[in-house]
Amino acid sequence: MNFTIERTSRALKELGFNSLKEIQKATLEEFKKENELVLIAPTGSGKTLAFLLPILESLENEPITQALIVAPARELALQIEQVFKSLRTNFKISCCYGGHQVKIELNNLIDTPQVIVGTPGRIADHLRRNSIHPRAIKTLVLDEFDKALELGFEKDIKYLIDQLEGVEKRILVSATNKDCLPEYCNMPNPKTLEFVGDRNYQGDLKSFFVKTNTDDKLNLLKSLIYKIGNEPTIIFCNHREAVERINDLLFEHGIPTGIFHGALKQEHRERELIKLRNQSSNILLATDLASRGIDIPSIKNVIHYQIPLKEDAFIHRNGRTARMEANGNSFIVLKADEKLPDFAPTEIEEFPLDTLSDVDLTTDYVTMYINLGKKNKINKVDIVGLFYKKGGLVKDELGKVEVLDYCAYVAVKRTKSKELIRLLKNEKIKKQSFLVAVSR
Repeated sequence: MNFTIERTSRALKELGFNSLKEIQKATLEEFKKENELVLIAPTGSGKTLAFLLPILESLENEPITQALIVAPARELALQIEQVFKSLRTNFKISCCYGGHQVKIELNNLIDTPQVIVGTPGRIADHLRRNSIHPRAIKTLVLDEFDKALELGFEKDIKYLIDQLEGVEKRILVSATNKDCLPEYCNMPNPKTLEFVGDRNYQGDLKSFFVKTNTDDKLNLLKSLIYKIGNEPTIIFCNHREAVERINDLLFEHGIPTGIFHGALKQEHRERELIKLRNQSSNILLATDLASRGIDIPSIKNVIHYQIPLKEDAFIHRNGRTARMEANGNSFIVLKADEKLPDFAPTEIEEFPLDTLSDVDLTTDYVTMYINLGKKNKINKVDIVGLFYKKGGLVKDELGKVEVLDYCAYVAVKRTKSKELIRLLKNEKIKKQSFLVAVSR
């Protein structure tokens, strides 16, 4: 397996980075010497780039699949794909996941990608179809392995590992350290790189609790939302039914929220994350599915509306905030008969709710939906040009643009959305008619 660092240098320039983080340096160095690596690091530590750079350096200029990355969630698989594409290499990556049309993936796999990333079930399905050819795969990455086992993907992971007879390098990535890896991982003597205790990439996390004298936690939650203001916030519940119920109740009280859980369609989940990223939504109600492995910006506040059953879940929820040197807050909401869990931080303080701020929770931006995407040969430049020239927007009125396979989402100033729809009604992008509307 050839190995240089020239591609890493070029990739850093594309990303605008001057240097690598310690986790990335260590993984690159050990990948040269070791065939089995276990990387223990939390979300936000730079671990995705840490395992992508060694893959990038090891790839041959051949139209064969040489690296396979397995992730437990569709959102994580898509995030990894986007990070790899941001390196702007000449190598092709394809993403395969449940909820995505198999036909699209089969077409993408005809022109063989050097790297494939996907969820365990869908990767196993492609192996059974012989649409992924495993013989030339030399590097296997199992990302968020602990989460994959927790979600019940062990059977699929075991199957796909059994098909990869030519693998030479294995990287297992996890947020928690496991004393003993399953035998089917074929990693009897791995080198472990642990960065859990390294807070160089983290900001300060302040922990609080709020408590009501009654059984009504909803009013307490509303008061907390208005007190902390219009800042990016995730409210965690233990079950999807609770997410739906609390969302409906907050909506009735005029508090706008998005929702995120496993029973939602992939398009819905993608849309909610996009709205959080582009600042047209600031409050997300979610199950622990949103605690790791998804691409969202550093969140200012994490609210534990329901206390998780396990400490690991509590840690992963809090990992959504105080990232990349940004400070954050964690709140535990308690009703009268509830106590703080044993795993609550010792320095936790009660958060005062005696005075409420009169906060407008309306965001400055809304998300516009366009029914054309990458498969229609549409890119960001096309959309930005259209919104400026035909939509009459100026720079600070246009926010983040994200183009998916068959649609695009664009953040624009809320005050401009109606006029924008009118101005673009009969326009075309690359001679194609399109629909533009405010995304709900």
